Parts: sequence; structure tokens; C-alpha cells
Amino acid sequence: MSSLAPRLSETELSQRILEMAKTGVYRESIFEAFRSLATKRQIRQAIAQAKQFGLYSVRDLRDEELGTYYQIDLAKYDSFQAALKAAVPMPPGEDLAAQMLAATQAIRAMVAIAGSGTFILFIAGGFFLLTGHLQSGRLAWVSAASVGGIWLLQQRWAKNYRR
Repeated sequence: MSSLAPRLSETELSQRILEMAKTGVYRESIFEAFRSLATKRQIRQAIAQAKQFGLYSVRDLRDEELGTYYQIDLAKYDSFQAALKAAVPMPPGEDLAAQMLAATQAIRAMVAIAGSGTFILFIAGGFFLLTGHLQSGRLAWVSAASVGGIWLLQQRWAKNYRR
């Protein structure tokens, strides 16, 4: 990638990938088209983001050299866009895809924090029990179980949200 070439944001890449996928596109073609505008990692992330907006792979058209073949279900994509615009009133100039990306990242952060909290409380409870602080150890383990339950609920809801 040239250091002088303008870079595209992940959201802009996703939008362009969705446009390409309306007629169908191979994965390698996407990488080739955006090689000068983004890194492979950014392109992979943009493809993952585009999947949230209706991009899907067609298994039967996979090619050894060109990789996965992507298409978009136009009816699903259009209805998803219309539903989002109706549900989220947007001031002029706001980017809907950027808001969706921010919401997805916030959900991932909440799930990660709850999982980390569960692990830390579990370890702290074990430490307290080993040092003879039975009440504190039990409290930490009960807290770990509570936060763990919240973490499991968040994971389940996050999976439903990504579908």
C-alpha cells in the first residue's frame, strides 16, 4: 500500500464492498481493488462489518484462486437499511454504518468487561479462601457467579444482535 494513497475508513470500505457485492464479487477481487487504499487487515474487518449489513458467501461459487464469492441479498439489505433509518432518526450528515460499528464495538466491550470481571472475582475468591478469609472468599465467588450470569446473558444477546 502506498503511503501517499488516501486511506479509507472501515465504514467506507464496508459500503464499497456492499456496492460491489450487489452484482457479486470474489474475495481476492476485493483485496485487489482496495490494495492501495487499505491494509489486508482493514479489508478483512470491513468484510466482517459488511456481513452485518447482509453480505453473505456463496459456497458453491468458491474458487481456489479467487477465494470466497460474496453476494448481497438486495431485498434483505434494503429492508435492513429502511428499518435502521426508521428506528434511528438521523440528523443530516450522520453515517448510519459508523453508528452501527460503534454500537457493535460497545457491545463487544461490555461482554469482555463482564467476562474479565468474572475471572478476576473467581481468582480473588480462591485467593481469599486460601488465605483464610472465608467470608470474603465466599462473597467473591457469589459475585463471580452473578457477574458470570450477566456475562452469559450478554453473550447470548450479542449473538442474537449479530444475526
